[in-house]
Amino acid sequence: MEEKRWNLSPIYPAVDSKEFNEDLAKLKKLLAGLKAKLESGNVQVRELVEMENEISDIEETLGSYAYCNVSVNTTDKAAVNALNKVDELSMDSAVCGTLFNTYVAEHKDQIDAFCKENPDYRFVFDEIAEEAKHQMPKELEELAADLMRSGSDAFGRLQETISSSACAELDGKKLTVIQLRALATNADRETRRKAYEAELKVWKEHEIAFCYALNSIKGTSISLEKRRNWASPIDRSIAGARISRKTLDALIGTLEKNLPMFRRYLNTKAKLLGLEKCAFYDLFAPVGKSEMTYTYEQAREFVVKQYGAFNPAMGEFAANAFDNNWIDPFPRAGKTGGAYDIYMPKIKESRVFANFDGTYDGVSTFAHELGHAWHDHVVSTKPAMLRSYPMTLAETASIFSEFIVFKGAVEQATDEQKISIIEQFVQSACQVCVDILCRFYFEREVFEQRREGELMPDEMCDIMIDCQKKTYGDGLDENLLHPYMWAVKGHYYSTGFSFYNYPYAFGQLFGLGLYSRSKNDKSGRPFYEKYNELLSLTGQLPAEDVAKSAGIDITDPAFWQEGMDIIASYAKQLDELASKH
Repeated sequence: MEEKRWNLSPIYPAVDSKEFNEDLAKLKKLLAGLKAKLESGNVQVRELVEMENEISDIEETLGSYAYCNVSVNTTDKAAVNALNKVDELSMDSAVCGTLFNTYVAEHKDQIDAFCKENPDYRFVFDEIAEEAKHQMPKELEELAADLMRSGSDAFGRLQETISSSACAELDGKKLTVIQLRALATNADRETRRKAYEAELKVWKEHEIAFCYALNSIKGTSISLEKRRNWASPIDRSIAGARISRKTLDALIGTLEKNLPMFRRYLNTKAKLLGLEKCAFYDLFAPVGKSEMTYTYEQAREFVVKQYGAFNPAMGEFAANAFDNNWIDPFPRAGKTGGAYDIYMPKIKESRVFANFDGTYDGVSTFAHELGHAWHDHVVSTKPAMLRSYPMTLAETASIFSEFIVFKGAVEQATDEQKISIIEQFVQSACQVCVDILCRFYFEREVFEQRREGELMPDEMCDIMIDCQKKTYGDGLDENLLHPYMWAVKGHYYSTGFSFYNYPYAFGQLFGLGLYSRSKNDKSGRPFYEKYNELLSLTGQLPAEDVAKSAGIDITDPAFWQEGMDIIASYAKQLDELASKH
């Protein structure tokens, strides 16, 4: 692959530059100043808001910039040190956050007066006041934050460290468990099977460490949520996601209702693979013989064209991101895997991290991450307190954008290529809907049992297998499931955000539901105007009100079914193509 890298110089010249260190010192000073003002009580709401917004912008920029440098070169000691310096200030930031919440709760009249003049802040301050009700005394919150670093956060790092370094031998080669899991996409079934069996041995070898880590993290969550007067960890999660229980129930109910459709898809996939039934290690197996390959320039042109067909401004935005080196596109030594979009408030621009391999999947990744970047662009004119949106809404623009590009790819593909492209789409939806539901069931059950005491590794495995049977059903061979998915997924190992996974299903179906509405919109007004207005509100309103701005009721299962119907239409297409194959 050609040598092409992103340009980070508009943000700071380097991680050890004078400019970076000046902003670091400025952040420390601002945090100290905010803490002093909050402790004295001698401060006006407007001044607090201005300080909070400035602190957030500097802290986000510093952290994002340092993280970008680390992720493209994990051996860059200066970058790692810079990221550690930003992280060290997170304790000061957490203390200020606790004080700020308390101030808001204790100065209702001043807050009301400010919100009367600045109505956009109303929900944000109501949310902060509600959060203050679930806050321990300042000293206990400081202690909890300090202990988390050496307690449950450390257990999370243990899971991450073991998962990234544990190895097994396969065909005479020593492979990490990450490399073994990557073989799940191999075209050869015997390779997939051997990798799966080797992987299970690795998890079995380390099951006690993972089990005690997960017991500690879930136990800590239960203790802290109780101390903070939450009825349960899921209630806290719902509040953080800015949704109601009614919305969550509508979403989960829709996932459950459509499980038969996904099971039919898995049986179609088995047929395409020449199998009676898929095993767990067949979930990501490639089907069809797609020959759709792209150069970087072709990927650029395709994404820009599809974006522009929906909204000319989005096409121009994507072209600008490609042409002005916002993207670090190719894998190289020292660079981590995966992809992400990250925002830099200081320059009001995003940067996109990718590992483009010339496949359609790589093009789809550009579309997804640039969708996030477009979302950040739409809210970039707002202050930090009105710009931060929850995970539930974070996937909206990325899924929407990815689907626009997917539609374009299907339209120009041959039948043989369509089998591969459509199967990838439904495969991804199956993971986001079926596997996410499985994870939701698992976490809910673990919390229930953890209240009664610690679980043993075999109990964790039994719960996981039971949840996989409930969700995948007859779509998979029940004798070839994955009992250690609780050890695999790092999302379980977070004390800060329990039930981390359902927001992905929310984002998938919300984005697709929006697309469905765009095709059926009869207002005569370009739908992208409604779409942009919706995105602009994601940081300052609850999800239900954001959806209402586009005439959508997310407490109604019928809306979620609209997104699911799109997935079902492609599952049906795949079945028809398979019958001709």
